[in-house]
Amino acid sequence: MKQKFTILFDLDGTLVDTAPDLLIAHNHVMKKFGYPTKSMADLKSLVGKGAGAMMGRSIWGQAKKEFSKVSDEKIKKNMVSEFVDFYGKNIINESTLINGVKEFLRWCKDENISMAVCTNKTEHLAVDLLKKIGIYDYFEYVAGHNTFEYCKPDPRHLTTIIEILDGDIKKSLMIGDSETDANAAKAANIPVILLENGYTEKNTTEIYHNHLIKDFVSIEKIVTKYL
Repeated sequence: MKQKFTILFDLDGTLVDTAPDLLIAHNHVMKKFGYPTKSMADLKSLVGKGAGAMMGRSIWGQAKKEFSKVSDEKIKKNMVSEFVDFYGKNIINESTLINGVKEFLRWCKDENISMAVCTNKTEHLAVDLLKKIGIYDYFEYVAGHNTFEYCKPDPRHLTTIIEILDGDIKKSLMIGDSETDANAAKAANIPVILLENGYTEKNTTEIYHNHLIKDFVSIEKIVTKYL
């Protein structure tokens, strides 16, 4: 039996433009705890490493301690809990699929390609978002930042999913929008398709990638080369 090809997808900024709802939830927490709110551009540079890291980087800045190292447990737990609760209740108010996503997922299904989501979003929020926006059933597996004992940019976040799907790293692709996605895939020796204007601090031209795309329209031409 021919081994199936596997595509791993990031979620935020890759499959779904979640920034509007993330911004609303983020600024709700900032206001409640007495911190300055952020703009959309600021928010996009904070997403990708989980809610805790996003809050910490927002308050203390990239050059200071990551949120996981901040000693005030009350601030950490309360802010993250408030964010997860508020965001979970308002997860697709303004979020939309990236252009061409559903058509590409249908094509992959027709080509018998295994698909999984590899995100640093909390697993239950990722599953809920995928279900509510109508694409959950396309995926064989969804792994969040808390699914395993590691997450992106650790390459095991990707390779473990491939193993679970009985796939082959040499017959796999990663589609993402950030340096976190690209670094995980590069470390796993998996080709990367990177979306322009992603949720990242760096310009996409500075991030490792094999292919750069605007959206999912006509991406089949690129993927076919790997099948």
